[in-house]
Amino acid sequence: MLTKDVPALILAPMDGVTDAPMRGVHGESGAFTFTVSEFLRVSQEIPPRKVFYRDIPELCHGGMTPTGLPVQVQLLGGDAGRMAEAGFIAYEAGAWAIDINFGCPAPTVNRHDGGATLLKYPRRIREIVSAVRAAVPAEIPVSAKLRLGWDSIDSIYENAEMAAEGGATWLTIHGRTRLAGYAPPAHWEPIGAVRERLVLPVVANGDIWTIEDFRRCREITGCKHFMIGRGALANPGLACQIAMELGIGSPATFTYSDGLFDWVSQLKRLVYYTRLYADEAPPYA
Repeated sequence: MLTKDVPALILAPMDGVTDAPMRGVHGESGAFTFTVSEFLRVSQEIPPRKVFYRDIPELCHGGMTPTGLPVQVQLLGGDAGRMAEAGFIAYEAGAWAIDINFGCPAPTVNRHDGGATLLKYPRRIREIVSAVRAAVPAEIPVSAKLRLGWDSIDSIYENAEMAAEGGATWLTIHGRTRLAGYAPPAHWEPIGAVRERLVLPVVANGDIWTIEDFRRCREITGCKHFMIGRGALANPGLACQIAMELGIGSPATFTYSDGLFDWVSQLKRLVYYTRLYADEAPPYA
């Protein structure tokens, strides 16, 4: 759970990258508050429970990695009714929190009414968030991941308000438009403006590659909550550095500070978790 006044560091969902083995590896650092799964696509077919267990095997273990890092379930889709049904299945499968993806810039996803294409339709964002919120118990957080807009950074203000009106528990905002893709720079100023406007927590995301980037992002946005993805993969020590600055880490977690990271050991841990999950037979209910 993310609260407004308690700092948090979140490992970003990256489709095809941050699968269960990778989440296991990064969970070992002790630096992250929680992580978010790769998105589960909700299109014409609503994923059955077995798909949730297959793609997010941590659901079989209380929604946590082997080292106790909580994993939030992320859903992607444009039909409010089907998203609500998928949210309820996720809850029944053991999800402790649900995130809704309104940020994926992939053309295939966008052509099929998912991800960032919803940023063009603010009221649909409210409808989808509201439907998922109503489908699961009140104690289950429902958050939303947004980009600044489809082609304009100013779209974030209405879209964020619509997500909040729909009942989002918190928002994660990536500081780029869909058309910008991942091209630099990320625009952190609008994230700070949204944080000032809304009463719910706001997580800043985008272009945090170094501890200096983190400090600038914190200064510009005023945020207490941050999500990192590619930066954490490029520099596994970055999460520990940020956690220390946020006051949520300890010297014991700060294990990668010397710049001489042991990539061979990291790869061996990834192989270990890959085999661990491959050997585990998930439930098929």
